[in-house]
Amino acid sequence: MKNIVDAIVTLIVRNEFNLTAARGSHNRANSQGDALEDYVKNLFADTFDLSETECLNKWSETFSWLGNSSNPPDLMLKGGDAVEVKKIESPDAAIALNSSPPKHTLKNSSPLISRACREAEDWAEKEIIYTVGVVNGNSLKHLCMVYGRDYCASEECYSRIRQKIKDGVETIPFVNFAPTRELGRVNCVDPLGITYLRIRGMWHIENPWRVFGYAYQRNLKADFNFMCVIDSGMWTTLENREELIKLQKDYPTLQIIDTQIKSPDNPCKLRNAKLIRYEVWR
Repeated sequence: MKNIVDAIVTLIVRNEFNLTAARGSHNRANSQGDALEDYVKNLFADTFDLSETECLNKWSETFSWLGNSSNPPDLMLKGGDAVEVKKIESPDAAIALNSSPPKHTLKNSSPLISRACREAEDWAEKEIIYTVGVVNGNSLKHLCMVYGRDYCASEECYSRIRQKIKDGVETIPFVNFAPTRELGRVNCVDPLGITYLRIRGMWHIENPWRVFGYAYQRNLKADFNFMCVIDSGMWTTLENREELIKLQKDYPTLQIIDTQIKSPDNPCKLRNAKLIRYEVWR
């Protein structure tokens, strides 16, 4: 079963930060996003040097779900974590989550996931790894990996505010609301009754570099920066962590540092965590 350590080890050993154009996409933004997703798949499956056929076979062995454009997550590791890949083009840009709120964990019962994802393997709840890349053309300049439970509040935090807004919208008088999973839907807007209005939420979240800025600062002079935050409880479950620890001897800019991070549900509470940082200078 692959995990986050496998991806980090591949990142460091392969030393490859060029994104190839995604197949079948003619839209620049989508192409870069798809290319970043493929890059992340290659990190977890270690498939950078394989032919397309060999690569697809290895992905099939590594992942139980490879996502679609409409439903989270982007990837699911067989028997392991879910992965959400997000591309931004500016180091300080926020992340657009669109209609999906941030995810502390990914639950099989979520109405946002597809049936195919729900039935991809036998699972009830998965940890989710947010993998965020800053992309400049075909070059990956910064990459970070953080677990949702260390980055996002629990589900009820987001569902509570969403429900309050939805309830408030539906109390507006003299408007013909219809049942919907979105914040609201207004039918019969025009005299013919042929126009309807969908009311949707558009979620954004600050990127992890800003969120964990009290524990980590990028060296913007470096050609590439990597950051990963893993709370100590999760770190001890990663049986292959020693493989990453040993790499520090051969890669001087790789550091695994003890730190403390704020609890997303209560910032007054601090958690022990590991900060993994890595820089590349050409």
